[in-house]
Amino acid sequence: MEQNKDQAMSDNNKNKAQDPNPRVASEGCSVLLDVNDGDRLVFARLSGGAELKIGNTKYSLKPLIGAPFGSLFQVETGEEGSSLSRILPVKKESSGNNVTEDSRDNRELIDNNEAQNLTEEEIEVMRSREGAKGDEIIEALIANSKTFDKKFQLSQEKYKLKKQKKYAPKVLLRRPFARSICEAYFKKYPARIGFLRVDALSLLLTMANVTAYSDVLVMDMVGGLVTGAVAERLGGTGYVCNTYRGDSPSSVDIVKMFNFTDKVKERIVTSSIDELSSAKAASPEEGVCSAEITINESSTCDVVEKEVSVTADTVAESKSIKAPKVGRGAKASKEAVERWKENGFSSLIMAAQDQDPWSLAKDVLPLLSYSAPFAIYHQYLQPLATCMHNLQQGKMAINLQITEPWLREYQVLPSRTHPHMQMSSFGGYVLSGIRIFTT
Repeated sequence: MEQNKDQAMSDNNKNKAQDPNPRVASEGCSVLLDVNDGDRLVFARLSGGAELKIGNTKYSLKPLIGAPFGSLFQVETGEEGSSLSRILPVKKESSGNNVTEDSRDNRELIDNNEAQNLTEEEIEVMRSREGAKGDEIIEALIANSKTFDKKFQLSQEKYKLKKQKKYAPKVLLRRPFARSICEAYFKKYPARIGFLRVDALSLLLTMANVTAYSDVLVMDMVGGLVTGAVAERLGGTGYVCNTYRGDSPSSVDIVKMFNFTDKVKERIVTSSIDELSSAKAASPEEGVCSAEITINESSTCDVVEKEVSVTADTVAESKSIKAPKVGRGAKASKEAVERWKENGFSSLIMAAQDQDPWSLAKDVLPLLSYSAPFAIYHQYLQPLATCMHNLQQGKMAINLQITEPWLREYQVLPSRTHPHMQMSSFGGYVLSGIRIFTT
């Protein structure tokens, strides 16, 4: 008995050791690198040979392995050259509620490129020969500036920030999850995700009532962002079934950015509309079900690694072969398809930018159970208005409404709080409703 207990404890310890800590960037996981406070957002997969290019120099990402998400790194020059080094945040002493008025302004300053005494050659000597760090170079630039003391306090902060980005760039290690991935793609390649803003994505999940143990039907044509967001909220419970028209599902390469565990990945499946809707759908044979997955990492914004091709074979009755790790997901099992035909899905989310919402909704809505909510995203209003009219005429749904999400970001700093000067004024539209029984 004691031997069995020891064996069980050792197996549990092995399983725990195999599960990566979601708060720490481990080797092989995907990370989001924030360079210079949002100037660049870069997706990368950590490995010993992965590199990040800042300016004209490439830096190894090996120091990031094992660091907790949220860590801040800075470019430093040492004996072996420039590299990324982790820096700890320094607490600034609060000045209390005393606000001092600054009478200085920039009216008398003349921008003639003669205010700085240090030349580029002298700065290069400091970096290469003397091994000066970025902060030391910035202090030297401030000390040799003729106009720094005459500038307004806000102008001094902007000057420091500008020099810091040039001589001491910083990299923030961020964890990829639904919000950060959506924000990164919306900033760099909005067309890749159908111009789906983060507030519209959260509205989709809310209107579709995505909760634990839900079976969510998803039509994802925005690169896999919606599929990953739903799977993240389910947390390894229920199922997210990515449906499609035709012979093959749409690409969902973004799913691999979420660093899902095997438990969550097993809950992401695919099945065509024909298989789910036909009374005698051709289900996959018992035995071997093969899914070939091709991932092109160059499609993501500034991805560091090259193209990766993965082939995953899922065996229905064998436990020795694991579920595919990344890609479109495994084929839905025969039992699951039959269960969904009988009971229907608990909710539906559609994000098909290049398709007509009504042509898809009339085929997909019957797959839902009665009283199940649905949410449909589109960049433009008119296709959703037409879809809403047809749903009303066909008495297929109630509580229909079209919502335009609105988001305003604010800059909150001491003595200066105002909306951001540059914001996205448009976030698409969401049509939501509840499916009903029609006679």
